[in-house]
Amino acid sequence: MKIVKTAKTKENNTITLLETENNNAPKTVLIIGVFHGEEPQGEYLINEFLKTDLNKIKNKLLIVPCLNPDGKRKNIRQNSNGVDLNRNFPTKNWCVSSKKEYFGGTEPASEIETNFMIDIINTYKIDAVLSVHAPFKIINYDGPAKGLAEKISQITGYKVQADIGYPTPGSFGNYIGVERNIPIITLELPENETNENLWKVNKPVFDYLANEY
Repeated sequence: MKIVKTAKTKENNTITLLETENNNAPKTVLIIGVFHGEEPQGEYLINEFLKTDLNKIKNKLLIVPCLNPDGKRKNIRQNSNGVDLNRNFPTKNWCVSSKKEYFGGTEPASEIETNFMIDIINTYKIDAVLSVHAPFKIINYDGPAKGLAEKISQITGYKVQADIGYPTPGSFGNYIGVERNIPIITLELPENETNENLWKVNKPVFDYLANEY
């Protein structure tokens, strides 16, 4: 894989976009880890996947191992400005919220990390997105992704849940799935499981997106 884009956060940590070099691939899949800093499991899974042989995969992969390195270093949900990145996208339902854990910023797309993702979406024709979160042990989806969600459910044993159960104004799922009609899966990993077990269960998900989707 090659590094095709980087950005520096407020605290001078680096966000990186990696890309496989199979330019004639039939589909392009975007995989993102650590939207929320206290959910580092996604970066672990991605790094394990990057150790596998990616030279002969079918689809093009775009990978952001850790979108929120500032939050990860502090073990908090938000970034260093106290903004929940998954509430900061310029969607039709974005709104100003109270300055608590789901605070979406004073205006949409106010954050470096958010604009990093927006630029990726505007640069590439993306066929599906996998965003790795925790801790609900479900397959959540937005946009035309029901079939993909059911397939990933079959692989992992996690149940499909179209509604996360609470409002998500300004979310990446709304931005990508609802408003751009791009299938997006929010893979909610269970808590209280070792990273090694999570990788054992979810490695086939990464393989499926790379080769069979």
